[in-house]
Amino acid sequence: MELKGRVWKYGNDVNTDVIFPGKYTYTVTDPKEMAEHALEDLDPDFAQNVRPGDLVVAGRNFGCGSSREQAATCLRQAGVGAVIAESFSRIFFRNAINQGLPAIQFKGALEKIESEEEITVDLSRGVITSRAGTFDFPPFAKFVQGILADGGLVEHTRKTLNDKSAGAR
Repeated sequence: MELKGRVWKYGNDVNTDVIFPGKYTYTVTDPKEMAEHALEDLDPDFAQNVRPGDLVVAGRNFGCGSSREQAATCLRQAGVGAVIAESFSRIFFRNAINQGLPAIQFKGALEKIESEEEITVDLSRGVITSRAGTFDFPPFAKFVQGILADGGLVEHTRKTLNDKSAGAR
C-alpha cells in the first residue's frame, strides 16, 4: 500500500491532550466531529486545512499522555494518511493501528522530512521517499498490514469472521 501526502511537522512529546483536547473527551463522541478538533491546541489551523492523505511527522514520544483512543480516531477521521515519528507512546501506537492509522517509526524523521513537502510512503516495502532521499523503516508484519488495509481492527475482524463463515458453508 502506498501513501502520498503533504507533511505537517511537529516536535517531541506531542501528547494526546493536544492531539484531541481533553475538554471534548466526554462531550464529543461522533468521529466526524472529533476530526474538527484534531490538534487544535497545538495547531489551530490543522483541522481546517488538512487534506485527505496528509501525513503527520513528529519527533520522540508521539501520543504520550492519556490512553484515550480519540487521539488516533480524530487524526484518522481528519484524513491523515499516517503518522511518522521517531518513537510512539505504546498505547497510542496500538490505538492508531486499531483505528487503521499507520504509525510509522522512523529515526531521523525530524531531520530528513520537511514541513509541507510532499512525501511518499510504501507501507509494504517499508520505504519513505522525501526531498532528502529514500529511507527505510521496519515494514509492518503481514497481519498488521491486513488490519490497516481493512481500515482498522473492527473492520478487519468483521471481514475475517465473514470470510471464515462463508468458507464453512
